[in-house]
This record gives sequence, structure tokens and C-alpha cells, in this order.
Amino acid sequence: MAPEWYNLDELAKQLGRDRRELERLVQRGRIPGHKRGSEWQFHSEEISQWLEQEMRDYSDSQLAQVEKTQQSTEVEAEVPVSSLLVPELIQVPLEARTKRSVLECLVEVAGRTWQIWEPSTVLKAVQEREELMSTAFNNGVAFPHPRQSCPDAIGQSLVAFGRTFNPIHFGAPNNSGTDCFFLILCRETRTHLHVLARLSRMVQLPDFLPLLREADTSALAYEVILSAERQLS
Repeated sequence: MAPEWYNLDELAKQLGRDRRELERLVQRGRIPGHKRGSEWQFHSEEISQWLEQEMRDYSDSQLAQVEKTQQSTEVEAEVPVSSLLVPELIQVPLEARTKRSVLECLVEVAGRTWQIWEPSTVLKAVQEREELMSTAFNNGVAFPHPRQSCPDAIGQSLVAFGRTFNPIHFGAPNNSGTDCFFLILCRETRTHLHVLARLSRMVQLPDFLPLLREADTSALAYEVILSAERQLS
């Protein structure tokens, strides 16, 4: 598949941002862009990776804007996470003690739906993304996912969750431990960004992570996740 490119006007529409603001940012090197003659061009994969990184510091309103501009027909707009999450995709406790074993266990959990056609391909893609930069945050949460969508390796987009009872080193910026893991496997980049923005909003809710860590079974964790998302819908 040929790479997808945006011009400045298309990027502004894609992101729901002012064209002049984006032009200033790309001129300052804040957005990955390629100058072709007098026009800026933007590769969709580079923009997706840039937006992922930017979202780490976004407020709830900024994340909500990402959701609005990245809405996907693959998910229910009001509950994008819940629409990709079923009870069998939750594992509490997640029996893993290392970063590699966490990823292996999560891919195994995802495989319970029979939507993972090539587990080894998915695992390799997720590991390569982690080698590029950890998806762990300072709050003990990580969002492992492939760097690029894997439409040939998965049947349907899905989200899987696992929690280890003891935090492990997963590469958080402040070197703190991580115990909550949301594996995001989407067939399309737009779906991925929509789901990632919603999960990022959910973890900003004051009670979400404390309640999630109190849930000592998969069933209880599932209800906590669904309840948190309903607060935002």
C-alpha cells in the first residue's frame, strides 16, 4: 500500500487545528514535515507517531478533540474502548514478571477471541514499538501497541487489559513500576488514535486507576473499565 501524504490544508482538517498554527509549528521543527518546493507535505505514519507523543501531555479537552477528529466507524463513538473490549480480553492477575512476558501474555489474552491470525507477527510488532520508545506512563499504566496497524495479522480491532499484582519495570519516564497494561490492536490508524485518546482521558479520571487496582478479578476490572468510560460518554 502506497504511503498516504497530507498537504497543510488536509493536515489542518485531519487534526482539527488552525492551518496557520500548524505552519508555524512545522517551520519550527515541532511537527515532522517535508518541504517539496514551496509546499509542506506530511506523511500519515509520521503524523500518527507525533500525535501519539503529543497526547501524553494533553488535557481532557485536547484529548476529546483528538477523539472528535479521529472518529472511526470501527467503534461505537460514545464508547470506543468498551466496544472493542469483551470479558475474555481481561486478565487479572496477569502472571508476568518481565516486560517481554507481559507482552507475550497480553497477546495470548488477545488470542482468546480468535481474532489474532498471526500471533508471532503481532508480538514482534508490539515489541518493536516498545524498543523504539516505551508506551509506559509515570502513573503505572502502559498502552502497548504496534507501531503500524496490522490488518493482515488481526481479524477485528480489539483492546485487551491485564494487571500484574506487582509493578514491573516497563520503561516509564520516571523509572517507576507499571502494573496496568492496555494492549491496543487496531486495523486502522484512525481507530487506534481514537481509542488511545479515550483511554488517555479515562486514566485522567481521579478514581479510575485506584478502583482498577482494587479490582482483584477479571470480572471486577471489566466493570471498572466500562463504568469509567460511561462517565465520559
